[in-house]
Amino acid sequence: MKTIKGPAIFIAQFIGDTAPFNSLDNICKWAAGLGYKGVQLPTLDDRFIDLQKAAESKTYADEVKGIVNSHGLEITELSTHLQGQLVAVNPVYDELFDGFAPENLRKNPTERQKWAVQQLKYAAQASKNLGLQASVTFSGALLWPMVYPWPQRPAGIVETAFEELAKRWTPILDVYEDNGIDLCYEIHPGEDLHDGITFEMFLDKVNGHKRANLLYDPSHFILQCLDYLEYIDLYHERIKMFHVKDAEFNPTGRQGVYGGYQNWVDRAGRFRSLGDGQVDFKQIFSKLTQYDFPGWAVLEWECALKHPEDGAREGATFIKDHIIRVTERAFDDFAASGADDTLNRKTLGI
Repeated sequence: MKTIKGPAIFIAQFIGDTAPFNSLDNICKWAAGLGYKGVQLPTLDDRFIDLQKAAESKTYADEVKGIVNSHGLEITELSTHLQGQLVAVNPVYDELFDGFAPENLRKNPTERQKWAVQQLKYAAQASKNLGLQASVTFSGALLWPMVYPWPQRPAGIVETAFEELAKRWTPILDVYEDNGIDLCYEIHPGEDLHDGITFEMFLDKVNGHKRANLLYDPSHFILQCLDYLEYIDLYHERIKMFHVKDAEFNPTGRQGVYGGYQNWVDRAGRFRSLGDGQVDFKQIFSKLTQYDFPGWAVLEWECALKHPEDGAREGATFIKDHIIRVTERAFDDFAASGADDTLNRKTLGI
């Protein structure tokens, strides 16, 4: 068994225009001071990493890595969530998602998608240059406006959408294979890959591609009323990344899973800071340890109530206290009989 690495922190929700959140050096110093051992980097802000440059220059990648290492931290993974979203966009969301792309590509879905695909490829190459093992993204969505089957979906539309999704992602997955990097989809509402079944449908269409893997985030499953512990049993071979994020679901007579168009504070299902929600992290860390999860435990802070800096400070300790240092021997070794093959055979009468 392996001891899960951590604690680490995804810095996307903390980036800002004032210190210590306005540069890679500053934010790493801040994270290290809280007790974190790793940082997960978003890739759309050049103040933290120039993705294309990191893909094309090992020297530059080493410089970025050096800044992080100088604070006693490691880069855990790169994130291309927003670029991945743009690989597949239903036209109803074109304008809403335009803000994820450079200004000169807005109102041009075809060129925007080409840019997003190239970004994903850069992330594979940059991850290799940085010496990483995995990267996280979103799948994007062609079908999400039809997630509820009313009006009745046209016959064959689901099959067509997943075939198209696979057609767009397979060449990207091949680049990740060429660079030895696992591409982990964050299973998330708003994406065509939003639960186990949809991931299986996608995996079938990409012919079980070895680089099509998963980021595990139980908070999204609490809000869907999905069994997030059995999910680990079912998909542990594909789980290569882990976001430690809490959530709660408190349905009432007025609202349930869909949230009634309420803001995050007033929704029945909402994200919480670690320890403030309903996720059973003791069981999660136990299962991931049992299955030899190879990666990092990374805080993703999202909470409608608590201040982010408090969530980050508490989160470092929370993750540290949940990481299981694996045993190097069986608990009953003290009673070992010392038997050998001859005695074993004699005992069995063979």
